[in-house]
Amino acid sequence: MPKSELIAALTPEISAIRRDFHRHPELQYDVHRTAGIVAEKLKAWGADEVVTGVGQTGVVGVIKGKGQNSGKVIAMRADMDALPIHEETNLEHRSTVPGKMHACGHDGHTAMLLGAAKYLAATRDFDGTAVLIFQPAEEGGAGAKAMIDDGMMDRFGIQEVYGMHNKPGLAIGQFEIRKGPTMAAADRIHIKIEGKGGHAAAPHRVNDPIVAACQLVTALQTISSRNADPLDSVVVSVTAVNAGEAFNVIPQTVEIKGSIRTLTREMRELAQKRVTEITDGLMKAFGMKYDLEYHLGYPVTVNHPGQTDFVTSVTKNVFGKDAIDTEVPPTMGSEDFSYMLEARPGAFINIGNGDSAGLHHPAYEFNDTAIPVGVTYWASLIEISMPQRAA
Repeated sequence: MPKSELIAALTPEISAIRRDFHRHPELQYDVHRTAGIVAEKLKAWGADEVVTGVGQTGVVGVIKGKGQNSGKVIAMRADMDALPIHEETNLEHRSTVPGKMHACGHDGHTAMLLGAAKYLAATRDFDGTAVLIFQPAEEGGAGAKAMIDDGMMDRFGIQEVYGMHNKPGLAIGQFEIRKGPTMAAADRIHIKIEGKGGHAAAPHRVNDPIVAACQLVTALQTISSRNADPLDSVVVSVTAVNAGEAFNVIPQTVEIKGSIRTLTREMRELAQKRVTEITDGLMKAFGMKYDLEYHLGYPVTVNHPGQTDFVTSVTKNVFGKDAIDTEVPPTMGSEDFSYMLEARPGAFINIGNGDSAGLHHPAYEFNDTAIPVGVTYWASLIEISMPQRAA
């Protein structure tokens, strides 16, 4: 039976699994139900090895091709976790868990990779080993790093690794990818400022931390306007300023929180250096005590050139030469697949989700018509990267 017919035949089952995941969203590392179903399906479909508890709750499946002469080991990754958002849809399969929903399509990512697993286990028309990575805690928990730190790359002999994310607004059957930096590093700042509080009618008897904080918020914007090369991207967003409760009291303390986004290691280092210097200088000038926490989050997601060219050729070969756009600009969002691309060569591609609400929106819904597209992409990647040679 042709590949397209095999994948069409399994799509209803995979869609039903996806909708089940959607009804039962789980957060961060607490994906025990999802991971359990993934492991159960992989075993039932004949995966050669299924390992659970990788990076706490991750699952890794191994499927060997008919041939083992190439020595190649290619990995594919899907994320499993949902978001702490209350779903606002009227779907029959809407979330049954208040305050939690699959608003980023990880239910679809997991389902598509499961579909590829079922197809590959049934056909095994490749020469080498396919590794299927089902990862927890992409949404802020660095689940990719946890799986790497648990020895996954070496344990399974992974040589290359590939990831995929759905994109609302991109037509079903269309793809996007770019070489080099494709998604930003995401770092966080938390600054606690302490002055001397007192009565609002006597500002000369206090040391007002709000004035210092306002100056700091403004000064931090000079990192992008005066320190960074205008052709390099850096975002410094102060997202919270918390101080005081009464109209007639100058508070003792102020807290500032923010997000720093960069697309190169050099710019990331410059941003951290300047945040530290500006904060220290201004707080000394205003006579404030302060504590700066600079948390380095997900690194820049960098697609490797050779692997990007390869998946581009796969996509054109399978879906047509106009099915992929390789001239898309990078985005300032972040993705913990970046850790895997630091550990091994690979590439991260976007797949169209059609006309849907945006990611992280309470009305978002993964488009099930993308399932056979994603399954076909994964299956083709394995078969083309590790072709089965005729006997």
